Amino acid sequence: MDHIVEVCLYFYCKFLWRCLKFVMRKLTGRCELQRICYNTKLGASRTMKIETSLRDSKSKLLQTSVSVHPDAIEKTIEDIMELKKINPDVNPQLGISLQACLLQIVGYRNLIADVEKLRREPYDSDNPQHEEMLLKLWKFLKPNTPLESRISKQWCEIGFQGDDPKTDFRGMGLLGLYNLQYFAERDATAAQQVLSDSLHPKCSKFSKAEWEKKRMDKAIGYSFAIVGINITDLAYNLLVSGALKTHFYNIAPEAPTLSHFQQTFCYLMHEFHKFWIEEDPMDIMEFNRVREKFRKRIIKQLQNPDMALCPHFAASEGLINM
Repeated sequence: MDHIVEVCLYFYCKFLWRCLKFVMRKLTGRCELQRICYNTKLGASRTMKIETSLRDSKSKLLQTSVSVHPDAIEKTIEDIMELKKINPDVNPQLGISLQACLLQIVGYRNLIADVEKLRREPYDSDNPQHEEMLLKLWKFLKPNTPLESRISKQWCEIGFQGDDPKTDFRGMGLLGLYNLQYFAERDATAAQQVLSDSLHPKCSKFSKAEWEKKRMDKAIGYSFAIVGINITDLAYNLLVSGALKTHFYNIAPEAPTLSHFQQTFCYLMHEFHKFWIEEDPMDIMEFNRVREKFRKRIIKQLQNPDMALCPHFAASEGLINM
């Protein structure tokens, strides 16, 4: 019975919403897409409203426009303008605004596909490219310490669990390695500092007063690489769930790319490191609690339509451009 009531309520609300849209069009002389583009500021607020309007439309053209190939976006916008009887010469800005929104919407969907492809590809020690990436990760994180052999306990020094890192990539596949190498290569100084702090939290760059306040003489470290793979999982789930739309729609003027995702990973690694120190866990067994608390904080931030996960280190310089 409750299910029937919910279904009836859904269709009733949908009917009312379409009636409201009809009335608004008659009063303003503009369709919903026009009202959104003209009355909502650039960024996530506008793009997410456009995405909802297109997806919920009764028009098949509008519904499918959110999943077209990037090369077909321009033609799709022309078709939408024709369907809505909008003269592009009289409303030139509408086409430009719709194109920017569709590039972001379609780009986000394509980014999920690219990230998923990397996540599904397992690490293969017989693949020279995979091995080269792994060895580069060591070189970027430990530039002054040669790796004695491919199978070595030295891997534990950068946070892997055993003498062969390949087993640690099972959960996130190549995506974990791609992200770790990106962080270590693009922002070597920060990555090396985070690694050092994770091994020796007492040596973290806090003032003496902060150390005494936070009782960091008892600070607990963590496994850098394993945490990096775990934060990759967090970034992946934020992406797939749509939570990162606010961030990407606010910082990418067109389609968000894999580089944007990797820059976001760098930011999350940087922020999680600070959060871990601030939380001052009793032991490593508290990792899941700290991670969940961190996840909730990030999600809360991303619920703000004006939110951009502001970068403040080299790997993400130039990310904010709106």
